[in-house]
Amino acid sequence: MTDHHQDQEKTSPLAQKIKSLQLKWQQFRERAPLLSRLALLGSSLFLLGVGFIISLLLLVRLGAFGRMPSKADLRDIRNHTASEVYSADGVLLGKYYIENRTNIAYDDLSPDLVNALIATEDARFLKHSGIDLRAWVRVFIRTVLLQDESGGGGSTISQQLAKNLYKRQRYRLLSIPINKIQEMYIARRLEKVYTKDELINLYLNTVPFGSNIYGVEVAAKQFFQTNAKDIKTEEAAVLIGMLKANTYYNPARNPERSKGRRNVVLRQMNKYNYLSKATSDSLQQLPLEVNYTRESNNEGLATYFREHLRQELVEQLKEYSKPDGSPYNLYTDGLKIHTTLHARLQGYAEEAVQGHMAKLQTEFDKHWKGRKPWGNESALMREVKKSKRYKSLQEKGLSQEEIMEEFEKKQRITIFSWKGDQTKEMSPLDSVKYYYSLLNAGFLVMDPANGHIKAWVGGTDHEYFKYDHVKSRRQVGSTFKPIVYASALQNGFKPCDYYYNRLVTYTDYDDWQPQNADGKYGGLYSMQGALSKSVNSVAVDLIVRSGVDSVQQLAQRMGISSDIPKVPSIALGTVEASLYDMIQVYGTLANRGKRPQPLYLTKVEDSKGELIFEKESRPANFPQALSRQNADLMRQMMRGVVDSGTARKLRYQYKLYGNMAGKTGTTQSHADGWFIGFTSRLVAGAWVGGEYPSVRFRTLRQGQGGYTALPIWGRFMQKVDKDKELRALTRQSFPTTSLAVAEALDCAPYLEELPLLAEEEIDSFDEALESLISVFRKNKGKQDPNINRSPSDVGQRQRQQAQQKRQEQERIRKRNAKVKKKRERKKKRKEAWKRLFKKN
Repeated sequence: MTDHHQDQEKTSPLAQKIKSLQLKWQQFRERAPLLSRLALLGSSLFLLGVGFIISLLLLVRLGAFGRMPSKADLRDIRNHTASEVYSADGVLLGKYYIENRTNIAYDDLSPDLVNALIATEDARFLKHSGIDLRAWVRVFIRTVLLQDESGGGGSTISQQLAKNLYKRQRYRLLSIPINKIQEMYIARRLEKVYTKDELINLYLNTVPFGSNIYGVEVAAKQFFQTNAKDIKTEEAAVLIGMLKANTYYNPARNPERSKGRRNVVLRQMNKYNYLSKATSDSLQQLPLEVNYTRESNNEGLATYFREHLRQELVEQLKEYSKPDGSPYNLYTDGLKIHTTLHARLQGYAEEAVQGHMAKLQTEFDKHWKGRKPWGNESALMREVKKSKRYKSLQEKGLSQEEIMEEFEKKQRITIFSWKGDQTKEMSPLDSVKYYYSLLNAGFLVMDPANGHIKAWVGGTDHEYFKYDHVKSRRQVGSTFKPIVYASALQNGFKPCDYYYNRLVTYTDYDDWQPQNADGKYGGLYSMQGALSKSVNSVAVDLIVRSGVDSVQQLAQRMGISSDIPKVPSIALGTVEASLYDMIQVYGTLANRGKRPQPLYLTKVEDSKGELIFEKESRPANFPQALSRQNADLMRQMMRGVVDSGTARKLRYQYKLYGNMAGKTGTTQSHADGWFIGFTSRLVAGAWVGGEYPSVRFRTLRQGQGGYTALPIWGRFMQKVDKDKELRALTRQSFPTTSLAVAEALDCAPYLEELPLLAEEEIDSFDEALESLISVFRKNKGKQDPNINRSPSDVGQRQRQQAQQKRQEQERIRKRNAKVKKKRERKKKRKEAWKRLFKKN
């Protein structure tokens, strides 16, 4: 055995173990520099990260990435709030806004909204002070790892509020951490400035719901036609569910997703004891019921009126300042704007226009089928060149030929129709032709006693047709004739004077030969008869007799602001005037000669209800444009238009039997149709026509105002008459007229010829006989014409004379019997009036 083996045998196990440890230690010492370096590097990186975070926190706090709001700033938070327009009966007509928001108090929030919000978005809201570290851990484990969407988010309600109040900015790669840190700081400050209830209220007034909807009040209105106080539990769950992704969970666009998200919210409410399990389960079984109504400048009631009012308010508010001296902003300051419009009357007016125009457009399309309403192609090209598409292509440098090639290419285009928006395959040129051929309308309603505008319909659809036809100027046709007749009365003409209905050539006016619309002539008309039948020849005769200047001056006093030509053709309505002006003219007649000043804006308040300015609801004195008696005469004559004239279909077709007066109007070539009428309480006017005079019916039967415009008036008054609360507006009697007015109108409206004794004053039947006897006496002593005639000739002649005498006597007897009855009626009326006044 060698020495080496002997040494191994002598080495104990302990010695071997020690030797092994020594070897390992030696190896560790050889690797130590590398591990040390790694540990040092890790420690350095950790410290560097911590330092970076601390530095970032300090930089954000110090405002290096933008000024942080102070507590004072947070106390003075002012959301952009929509200004609201209200009707006289307290209905919200519409809003002006950048952000569509209506701020409400905490007491106006349903507890279900508050509970659903806390349960879903921040269950520990009442326990933390703006930042919830436990929530971050929950998000990582449940939401990220376990994919449980009911786990909620990491941001507290206070942090979300901070994000809503102060929009996130971009900072390159550091955008997310910087924005998150800013929100944490702001959330902490918000918690020190506001109570928990105030934070909830501020949050629910601020949160967006998509489609320019801000705050739960507007959301409740648009999605469910309710408010934040009266909203149902399941509806509140829908709105709170939308906060996760307002487009993805939009109940109008994605009902199934919204319902699923609603049920998650309801389960959360049960989990945190805001709902019992039974209630939560039963609500989850309910179908999703949405009643979505979009709010915009083109939606809702009185869109044309609101746009007109907006333009006026922008100018008027320049005259007023806030207490701090800054100007009012119509779109952000939450003003309350009060108007004279009546919401139900406005609704009836819009329904009347839409109902009639849909029917009339169908008839118009059939009437022109296979033809071109625009006439020649040059008129169509003018429309093409006015379009935005043409101007855009022209700016790109395309030639006329290239532009027209683009206009003839088929594409999907959304167009207006009376059945709703339709998307069709058509070329832009076809679209121009389509819109060119559409009829338009305007309708305006006013209370003549105080000038309050009650309804304003400027067109058929504000989204597609911006032009307001309440303000547009068009030829007024025969609606101008009452001014001519009123001027004649002012100049001493009598209502029972008779005028020949004949075709006359006026050599002093370039051989002008005005014609009647029906081409018929003959007989004589009183003023009332001629007005009720709209006889052109009589209207021209009157203006020539009474003077063009006097008619022009009266028209201006009664409300026409546009230029009035000094030519007799204005008697036939060649004047261009707006419906707004013509309502004042007819309001003057309805208001017994006093011209009402239209009023539609009564007052404006700030967001706190403090008055900014107020307008006098009724001026102390309207100007007396027409004498009271002559206004009453005109009103009575215009009743004949409704009772037996061109507007008589109001009686037999629309079943309107109250006191009404009015006048139809049709312009040359039937380009414009009008009807303006009034009751004791309302004056209303309708206009119908194309954007251009060439767009019209080709026949008088379909193009006349009684066919195109009067039905709007009739439909509107029908709806008012059926409304129990409003029917007095159609049924109240006109003021009692004087005896002089009644007597002045006591004559036949039409005569085939003047009666034999029409111009002779006859006091009694005896006087008539005396008149006849005197004729016979004058012939006494004259040579008998029967001398030198045969007995048979003489007998025949005597019989003829006797027959003629009998006929003459009978005619005189009938005439004087009529005169006698007339005088008896007059005597009875006088006695009745005497008794009445004696009694009073």
